Parts: sequence; C-alpha cells; structure tokens
Amino acid sequence: MPDKNQPKLSHYDDAGQASMVDVSAKLPTRRTATASAFVELSAAVLAVLPQNPKGDPLEVARFAGIQAAKRTSELIPMCHPLPLTHVDVQAQIEGEGVRITATAATVSPTGVEMEALTAASIAALTIYDMTKALDKGIVIRHIQLEAKTGGKSGDFAREGARA
Repeated sequence: MPDKNQPKLSHYDDAGQASMVDVSAKLPTRRTATASAFVELSAAVLAVLPQNPKGDPLEVARFAGIQAAKRTSELIPMCHPLPLTHVDVQAQIEGEGVRITATAATVSPTGVEMEALTAASIAALTIYDMTKALDKGIVIRHIQLEAKTGGKSGDFAREGARA
C-alpha cells in the first residue's frame, strides 16, 4: 500500500503516464534558482583560453547559457514556458577548469530550477565545443542545483553551495 506521506513524482498521472503538471491553480510568486557545472580542462587549454580563434569561450558560454535558459521548455518536454525576469551566467577559471554558475528568476506559478540547470549545462557544453580542437579529454562534471527560493517546496541550499 502506498505511503500517503511519501513524496511522489509530479510529472506522472494516476495511471503512471508522463504528463505536464497543471499549475493553473497556483499563484504566481517570485522564484529563483542557481545551478552550477564544472568543465575540467588541461593546463594547456587553460593557458590559451583567451586566445581561442573562435572567440572568448567564457563569454560565448555566458551568452549560450542565457539563451538556453530562455528555451528550456523547447528542450525538456514537461517544462512550462516561463516568463523569465532575469538570467545571469558566469564562467570563471577556477583551479583545473571553468566553473559555470547560472541563476534564473521569474514571477510564476512554477519554479526555475530547470532553466538554471539548462543554462549551466549549455554553457559547459559551449566551452567544450569551443575548446575541443585543443583537447578531446575535456570532462564536464557536477551539473547540479545549488539553491532555489520560492514555491510550495520552499527554499533549498546545497550544503557548501558556492552560489
């Protein structure tokens, strides 16, 4: 017998079929989310990042992440199209690679976690694309939600979160 107190997956109907959650009865509230990713690069690639012939990979990655956040509902089938009020993507050289931090905000009846995660993911993939000619051993690690605010589930902050 299912436990009524145990959380259930929201994107499935009573018959177990995938479905888009109906958020029409929920009130719009301010919601934010921050996600991160890490692109592990060799010392040789890090040394030539500013001189990349395709352009500055960090700046192109920022723009790609912002654009990706705005198109999340086109990429992930059960995501609602959201009126984003802000998207910020930062790409900074850190240790042995590039740390991506993406933040999204909205005033909506549903959260922006997927938009922040999509922004971080696409920014990381863009760095890979722009540097792959120099090294095929690039690794993208730790795509994760760092924090969120608002909504029925309340606030969340990953322990030790950087954002």
